[in-house]
Amino acid sequence: MRISVTVDGVRYDDDVEPRLLLVHYLREHAGRTGTPIGCDTSNCGACTIALNGRSVKSCSVLAVQADGADITTIQGLANGELHPMQRAFHEEHALQCGYCTPGMIMAATDLLKDNPDPTEEQVREGLEGNLCRCTGYQNIVKAVLKAAQGVKA
Repeated sequence: MRISVTVDGVRYDDDVEPRLLLVHYLREHAGRTGTPIGCDTSNCGACTIALNGRSVKSCSVLAVQADGADITTIQGLANGELHPMQRAFHEEHALQCGYCTPGMIMAATDLLKDNPDPTEEQVREGLEGNLCRCTGYQNIVKAVLKAAQGVKA
């Protein structure tokens, strides 16, 4: 099937297999390897991207379902310099191995769109679908709260 998508501001027109997952399309066709393949079952959230402005786990979407969509990956989030959420993750040491980081940042960015002044509990609840096996989440929560302060400033 033929699809047309805009990924990080660049339009792509490609023929794809109907069963191709969006995460594989992003990595193999669009070269967006910053979006990791985690579990392929939508359990971990590592592959979270913004699809038409909302965070989705790209392993739970077929590439053909994204036809006509505007997609932002972790690579497109920064526009020449670190996005405030990326900066906050760096400054608060909110990563260890880094595998979950792209998905966490994308989900957290979407969380702040809906709730620009979240409590710690709301951040934890908002990131429930994204798993981290290294950090214990404390610094991730601190980073999201710091980014929220930057958004308000």
